[in-house]
Amino acid sequence: MMGNLVILDRDGVINEDSDAYIKSPAEWRPIPGSLEAIARLNRAGFLVAIATNQSGVGRGLFDLRTLTAIHTRMRRELAAVGGRVDAIFFCPHSPETQCHCRKPQPGLLQEIKERFQVPLDDVPAIGDSLRDLQAAQAAGAMPMLVLTGKGPAARLQAEAMGIAVHRDLASAVQAIIEAL
Repeated sequence: MMGNLVILDRDGVINEDSDAYIKSPAEWRPIPGSLEAIARLNRAGFLVAIATNQSGVGRGLFDLRTLTAIHTRMRRELAAVGGRVDAIFFCPHSPETQCHCRKPQPGLLQEIKERFQVPLDDVPAIGDSLRDLQAAQAAGAMPMLVLTGKGPAARLQAEAMGIAVHRDLASAVQAIIEAL
């Protein structure tokens, strides 16, 4: 029924979000159960890609080296619980640039589609904001909302759009695996 790929937003889905941005590896803190949920996807045979807006780069709050260090910490903590992400796609631009890769635009998801050579129509794309859901829909993926991060603010819109809503990443992963 579903492809062998799952697309995740990062901040608010995998790790705690911050209105002040995650600007260093020390500020990156996983949401309880999220790393284990990714490891569960891996064990079930799924590839995991991350699609994340990182406008803090474009705003000059942190640089690409710091973003790489944050992702290195995330990958290390994932590996400690037997998980991995297969690719990380990010938009470093500020909203003012009007780029095609910043969610809600579908550019990041289209890059994932090209990289993995997989049609996105049955690929779950899990996010915590309306723009995540809009990007997934625009790219032809299957949006899912989690109520961590900014998720509660998007719940009513997601439900009105007929999009599945889950408590957190672990709950969404459970639903994906049960649907196999």
